[in-house]
Amino acid sequence: MAFTDLQSFLDHLDANGELHRISVPVSPELEITEIATRSVLEGGPALLFENVEGSAYPVAINVLASRKRVNMALGGEPEELGERLLHFIQDMNPPSFKAIWRNRSMAKRMMNFRPKKSRKAPAQEVIESNPDLGTMPILKCWPGDGGRFVTLPLVHTVDQEIGIRNIGMYRMQVYDGQTTGMHIQIQRGGGVHHWQAERAGRPLEMAVAIGGDPALWLATVAALPEGFDEAAFAGFLRNARTPMTKAKTLNMHVPSHAEFVLEGVVPPNVRRVEGPFGDHFGHYSEEAEFPIFQVKAITRRRNPIYPATVVGKPPQEDKFIGDATQEVLKPLSKLVHPELTDLWAYFEAGFHNLLVVSAETRYEREPLKTALGLLGTGQLALTKVIVLVDPDVNVRSFTRVVQAIRRNFDVQRDVQIIARAPVDTLDFTGGATTPMGGGKLIIDATGRGQSPDTAVPLPGDLSAIAPGVMRSRFIEQTLLVVQVENEPRRALEALVASPLLSRVKMIAVVSPDIDIDDDTSLLWGIFTRFDPAQDLMFTNAELRGPVPAYSGVMGIDASLKSSYPRPLEMDPDVIRKVDRRWGEYFS
Repeated sequence: MAFTDLQSFLDHLDANGELHRISVPVSPELEITEIATRSVLEGGPALLFENVEGSAYPVAINVLASRKRVNMALGGEPEELGERLLHFIQDMNPPSFKAIWRNRSMAKRMMNFRPKKSRKAPAQEVIESNPDLGTMPILKCWPGDGGRFVTLPLVHTVDQEIGIRNIGMYRMQVYDGQTTGMHIQIQRGGGVHHWQAERAGRPLEMAVAIGGDPALWLATVAALPEGFDEAAFAGFLRNARTPMTKAKTLNMHVPSHAEFVLEGVVPPNVRRVEGPFGDHFGHYSEEAEFPIFQVKAITRRRNPIYPATVVGKPPQEDKFIGDATQEVLKPLSKLVHPELTDLWAYFEAGFHNLLVVSAETRYEREPLKTALGLLGTGQLALTKVIVLVDPDVNVRSFTRVVQAIRRNFDVQRDVQIIARAPVDTLDFTGGATTPMGGGKLIIDATGRGQSPDTAVPLPGDLSAIAPGVMRSRFIEQTLLVVQVENEPRRALEALVASPLLSRVKMIAVVSPDIDIDDDTSLLWGIFTRFDPAQDLMFTNAELRGPVPAYSGVMGIDASLKSSYPRPLEMDPDVIRKVDRRWGEYFS
């Protein structure tokens, strides 16, 4: 089925037992977040809150928070769709009538790339010329958040020079009834449009659609090449063209089937403090100055539903959204990098912090060339750690990846560290270098070596080497994870220098809040909490001319530093409230 709006998709979920309606009153401040987060952990259905305090509009959440619901939205497996697209492009090179006939179903699907103009627009059934964001059930997700913010905005901007549309998803803190923040980032397409407008001293016209069909959501968050129209890609995903209609007050088109559309401008050279806010790295992002969005008009459906999501410590709904988009797009990476066989960004690490790539090695050091090429490609440029493995390694299995490191990794040969590189604005670990800057780490674990048969011995009591050690876990005789109560840097220095641990390839120190026996918590705790330029150490490190040389054990200080923002924790009173009311929500 091709869903053109949110409400038809919710009806489909309801008919298939994938939607639960909650009719009792709930608060948009923290309570919905706690319910939604617990439901994701339990593998629960999408939720429709029909009675939200302070608003006449219902809230839909966790709409795509399962693999099944993502597949229902796309009409099949995301990876299969990506492979079919790759096969079509390869088979059409060079184009021929026979190739078109062989791929006629995909060729027909490709015709849906072009959005269609629609005069009938449910999103404009009601026009509010005196807009008031206060009527909308906008969530406050975490106790330390700076306020309420729109969590699923489809932000439409137009390139100031060539007129190409971009749709991005940028956090929008609500300041008052007509003003929000706009957490727009220069690494994203909308950020480039804002840079162009501000350079020319002009306000940037902007429309924010809230709601729309799930294919449009997925296209908006996908790491598409700069200048690629997300509305067009949504037509391909949906297998039906995206209906767009002329905005009421702006010179641009907006999704005809959105629930709400906010029309307004971003004035040049105006900044306002935004945040802090909990984000998908599981910590609060710091206060910072960002542009503002001035809402001039709101159009909406007659009976709209407000969609929302929660970002926070994984897993959340973005796990399923992010996995789906990378499955659709990753086959296309082979067009640029033919040696590449697979790649996978780990949701546990916030996607950008850990990317595993499998590739053929056709000549010496080619995997390094692949890694450097990926670090210069679109949003992959924000990747912090890349691990390279051979084609026979399952990139989605961290266990298999660590086994490859055990077989092939040599610290003297296979470590590349890049300092002062661009990183995600939400990455708080590189703050000692420059804003939006930090280090990158490339680990080359290719080579098709054999796993050593002998076990790596560990001392019985690691606290004898480094006081403060609480617990440890040795993963595949390769990565020793050590939980340290205090002075983690000092403990790591002692562990890395100890002759008793000289056969261990890597040691990572984590803080007491990490459950080292839970893989999701472990990966989150390691990869979101270290900067390769500041938090790596080796048994021996020296400069040979301008070139660093390492040997011995590689240490990773993934502890919670005092300079880091706080990890996300829910208010205990809200936890007790949801405990008490759980039977009401799901009666």
